[in-house]
Amino acid sequence: MPASDRDTIVAVATAPGRGGIGIVRLSGPDAKPLAERVCGRPLTPRQAHFSDFRGSNGELIDQGIALYFAAPHSFTGEEVVELQGHGGPVILDSLLAVLLALGARQARPGEFSERAFLNDKLDLTQAEAIADLIDAGSQAAARSALRSLQGDFSRAIDALLEQLIALRVFVEAAIDFPEEEIDFLADTALQNNLQRLLEALQKTLARAREGALLRDGIKVVLAGRPNAGKSSLLNRLCGRDSAIVTELAGTTRDLLREQLVLAGLPIEVVDTAGLRDSDDPVEREGIRRARAEIAAADLCVVLIDDRHWPRATPPPLAPILQELIGDSALLDRTIVVLNKADLYTLPTGQIDADYPLFSLSAASGDGVELLVAAIKQMAGFSGSEAGGFSARRRHIDALERAQALVEQGNRQLRATAAGELLAEDLRQAQQALGEITGQVSSDDLLGEIFSSFCIGK
Repeated sequence: MPASDRDTIVAVATAPGRGGIGIVRLSGPDAKPLAERVCGRPLTPRQAHFSDFRGSNGELIDQGIALYFAAPHSFTGEEVVELQGHGGPVILDSLLAVLLALGARQARPGEFSERAFLNDKLDLTQAEAIADLIDAGSQAAARSALRSLQGDFSRAIDALLEQLIALRVFVEAAIDFPEEEIDFLADTALQNNLQRLLEALQKTLARAREGALLRDGIKVVLAGRPNAGKSSLLNRLCGRDSAIVTELAGTTRDLLREQLVLAGLPIEVVDTAGLRDSDDPVEREGIRRARAEIAAADLCVVLIDDRHWPRATPPPLAPILQELIGDSALLDRTIVVLNKADLYTLPTGQIDADYPLFSLSAASGDGVELLVAAIKQMAGFSGSEAGGFSARRRHIDALERAQALVEQGNRQLRATAAGELLAEDLRQAQQALGEITGQVSSDDLLGEIFSSFCIGK
């Protein structure tokens, strides 16, 4: 059933709390007559009507502006009315109660955007970009979400689908007409087109990963023994005294979290308790929590305060992690920092080793900018906004599946010249890409996506 045949929904579209303006939004076949009963006057499409907003008994609730958008020229593609009044919670709740009593239904979270998707006003990536734009934690993330809302991501996926479908047509035609004397599957054009598709998939996947980093950020956990300088480094990254710093070992006993944007990358930095053996039950609990955060970190920065560091031949990373953290499985997501270079008159900068190793001073800030650059590099964040778009984990999963399927089909074609296997891999890759924009979707997927939206969206 098309969304336009459904019931009329209503919700407060502005954020909870007090404000100068509050908006109640209606969408559905009865949006116009219900709003006209509240306003006491007819509404003309795309004209602002100053009106009294009255309850069912004629009592005055508020005064404001009524805007009517006739279907299909509205956000949802249905009849839509926005009643813009004063932004007090009592006023908005009263207006909402009147419309519910007149027969409208309270909208579910994201139901307005869901109807826009079902009525082909938006595809799925554009609908998700609305939520990403609202939740953006930086200007770069907001610009990325806006590009997705304007269709940049959708057009990139459509271009991939166009290439993929052309390949499917070519391969399946060769399978259907085996009597032809020309071996289409051995044609170099097929290999060239497969290679171009793989390059386009890789480029789009890289842009999606960059967008996901802008949207979600990364978690960086500071770990090390007591008094290694973890809290000093947190304060340096924050640009303020967020953590208490003293000469006493074990000052930090609980987790301290800060949300930062460093060189354009959103980062959650977690300062943890110093790692050591302790008989203090409070400190032991802090150490347990520290180890749990380290295990869940995207990146771990291990700080070491050791004036006898063997700078000529740095030791292997695995023993360091095993000694401090008790886990050597974090090799590919660990940066080691030799702190307090100002006290030991050590030069700051990167130290030659087979893992990321830096000398710096958290107290003075010398060398910290190199650490930030290393964090960005290990996270895979270039900082370039050219052509970026907002993306989510499910988008990346779908692109990775499509890429793996095309690579598998290409290998099988080279090894066995089996067009049927390539055709099946291309079909599944097309299905994976279709999930991104909603060309292939399930009710469960749509419910999960739109349930995370604001109620008024």
